[in-house]
Amino acid sequence: MRIDLNADLGEGVTDDEGLLAVVTSANLACGFHAGDEETMRRVCASAAERGVVVGAQVSYRDREHFGRRHLDVAADLLTAWVAEQVEVLQRIAGEYGTEVAYVKPHGALYNRVVDDEEQAAAVLAGSGTLPVLGLPRSAVLRLAGTAGRTCVREGFPDRGYSDDGRLLPRDQPGALVEGVSAIAGNAVEMARGGEVQSLCVHGDSPGAVAAATAVRVALTEAGFTLRPWSR
Repeated sequence: MRIDLNADLGEGVTDDEGLLAVVTSANLACGFHAGDEETMRRVCASAAERGVVVGAQVSYRDREHFGRRHLDVAADLLTAWVAEQVEVLQRIAGEYGTEVAYVKPHGALYNRVVDDEEQAAAVLAGSGTLPVLGLPRSAVLRLAGTAGRTCVREGFPDRGYSDDGRLLPRDQPGALVEGVSAIAGNAVEMARGGEVQSLCVHGDSPGAVAAATAVRVALTEAGFTLRPWSR
C-alpha cells in the first residue's frame, strides 16, 4: 500500500514550490522543451531539502512547441540530445547533494517511445543506466527491462486513455480529466489496480498544485503511503 506521486517541474508554468511540498518525485525539465539552469538549480536545492527525488524529464529540442510536436529525429542525434539533458541535470543536482534518480521522456517523445523501438533505444542509449519511468507495456520499458534497467510503470489520473492503454491525444475529447475530485478518484483507482508504481499529475496547468494536493489527500485516506518508488 505504497505509491509514488510525481509531477513535471521547472517548466515555468506553475508553482514549483507548491508541487514540491506535495509530490515525492520531480520530473525536472532540462532546457529542451522548457526550463533553464537557474530553474534547475532552484528546484534541485528545494527538492534536496525536502527529500523529493529528482528525475530528468528529457524532450525533443522544441521550446517553441513545448516539446509536444512530433519530430523525426535521427537516432544518433536523439541519443546526443538525451545525453546532453541528463548530463546538465546531473551536474546541477550534484551541486546540491542530490542526484538524478531516473529518466522520463516528455510530451511527444513520451508518446513516441510507447511504440517506436528505435526512438526508445535512442533515449536509453543517451541516459546511461538510469531507471526509466514510462507507460506500462511501452517499448521503452520493454527494452529497458531487457537491458536489465529498472522500469517504473506510471499512470496519469488527469489524462484520458484509449482502449489499448495509450494516452488520448490532447486534441481529442476526454483527453484531459476535468476537476480535482475526478482526478483524485482516478488516482485511487489506479493505485488500487496495482499496475503502476507511480502516479503523475501534470505540472503544466495553473491548477496543478490543487490537483496534486487532492490526489495526495485521497491516496492517504485510502490507506496508501506516499513514498518515492526508489526508497
